Amino acid sequence: MKKNFLSGNEAIARGAYEAGLKVASAYPGTPSTEILEALTTYEGVYSEWAPNEKVALEVAIGASFAGVRAMASMKHVGLNVAADPLFTAAYTGVVGGLVIITADDPEMHSSQNAQDNRNYALASKIPMLEPSDAEECRRFTRLAFDLSEKFDTPVLVRTTTRVSHVKGIVYEEEPVKRESPSEIQKMPEKFVMLPVNARRRRVVLEERLKKIREFAEGFEENRIFWSDKKIGIITAGISYLHVRDALPEASVLKLGMVYPLPERLIRDFASQVERLYIVEELDPFLELQIKAMGIECTGKEIIPAYGELDAYKIRSAITGEKRSFFESVEIPPRPPAMCPGCPHRGVFYSLSKLKVFVSGDIGCYTLGALKPLSAMDTCVCMGASVSNAHGIEKALGDKARGRVVAVIGDSTFIHSGITPLIDIVYNKGTSTIIILDNRTTAMTGHQENPVTGKTAMGEDTLEIDLAELCRAIGVKRVTVVNPHDIDEVKRVLKEELSVDEPSVIISKAPCALLPEERRRKKPLYRVVYEKCTGCRVCLGLGCPAISWKSISEEEAKARGREKQKGVSIISEVLCAGCGECEIVCKYDAIVEVKE
Repeated sequence: MKKNFLSGNEAIARGAYEAGLKVASAYPGTPSTEILEALTTYEGVYSEWAPNEKVALEVAIGASFAGVRAMASMKHVGLNVAADPLFTAAYTGVVGGLVIITADDPEMHSSQNAQDNRNYALASKIPMLEPSDAEECRRFTRLAFDLSEKFDTPVLVRTTTRVSHVKGIVYEEEPVKRESPSEIQKMPEKFVMLPVNARRRRVVLEERLKKIREFAEGFEENRIFWSDKKIGIITAGISYLHVRDALPEASVLKLGMVYPLPERLIRDFASQVERLYIVEELDPFLELQIKAMGIECTGKEIIPAYGELDAYKIRSAITGEKRSFFESVEIPPRPPAMCPGCPHRGVFYSLSKLKVFVSGDIGCYTLGALKPLSAMDTCVCMGASVSNAHGIEKALGDKARGRVVAVIGDSTFIHSGITPLIDIVYNKGTSTIIILDNRTTAMTGHQENPVTGKTAMGEDTLEIDLAELCRAIGVKRVTVVNPHDIDEVKRVLKEELSVDEPSVIISKAPCALLPEERRRKKPLYRVVYEKCTGCRVCLGLGCPAISWKSISEEEAKARGREKQKGVSIISEVLCAGCGECEIVCKYDAIVEVKE
């Protein structure tokens, strides 16, 4: 077999391609994004970015009903959005293999919570596989499609951040050849979940689960590695690799299928070791089920129930040893910040000066909550900014008038901001909503969305007009502004906050990191030190290109400003030419560099 060096996400895409995948739909979200991006490179696979995860899964379910193999991929919180079709798909079953990838983020590197999506497998009664490295990502994904069709069920494959992004050697196989169906077969008793059909399918679901439990007992990816039997460990996923690093002398039962569990295999393993430990990240998912079998074991009493595990945490918890595995290295702090030239900066700077309550959302603009801007006051989930603002307004009535505004990105607005805006219009709200349209889905790596006019496969398509969309759902006041024009942004904000009806402000300017923006010749700005008073107003923008330079008392006296402590400086390397600093400087100390 050909060998390649792939990330876990790339390996999932490879495994799906080898399994004969025909339709893939996803919504970008770290750590799952690269799966669909990799799939767009495979001939014969239709890949799309859906408006949200619910739509992505429903597209995949429809393709499965048509008889082809289909897959939906998303990050862990995305499965919350897709939970409605997920649970019903467990009842309908499949025709073509249906696989759902859920990528968890235990350390919350890029997430608002750290939920453990293994619980979805238990709740929905859908089998779940959990790979621990890149090669297993490929193999388990390919295997998941076979299991899906064998047992007439969707199959969940769970990864975590480390597995999604780890690079490893992957052994590539030839894709299977599958005949494409000529037409979809009508099966209303299977596909139409009216109560009368759903009750019958619930029985089918329970019978299917019994068969999968029996299958799990001999599942080849549930493996025992015998060594010293004084310590036995049951684990899965990335935790398995940490266990092997931490305790190479221990006997290990590695579970490739984490739901349903192989009860007989677990009992046999437990009976042959002196002390049994369950090592898993986040929830005691395996532990609770194993304890429910009446098996004595130790888990969350000593293993942390939050964050990512590592070899040190595991060994110190089980053996009491406190030695480090690696020498610690001091890394300079690198606080997150909006990029130089970010179009969101002007909006948040203006909001900070107005001192309004800002209902926020999920995206790189969430950084507006950090100093020095400090201009975001809530962040719950995708689309919640709009709903939260409406709720605050209805709770406080006239006291909220002109004091509350919601901010939401273009992709997030399409994902789940349209319906709460309809709610505002329908229920006579007066909230002001700012849509931050930077022409891409920036936070997850510049993916296309329905506003950009391009598909995931790079094809030209309809570009949604956000202004017309808002007007179509009943918003009469819609204004488009250039966010870099801070004075204009402030003027429009004050005007829209003063009206007694819903309004939408569309902040429209491209992300500074888009390739076409990076190639575009842009102006540079510099500080005229003789005019700089050291007022530090420009530093309030939080632009990484602007920094502070202390000056000596002698230099301050020479400038005729004894109390001045320093001046602002602008890095020509970092400056993106947005011009916002020139606007906020009231002393004309920042000027454009003329050639």
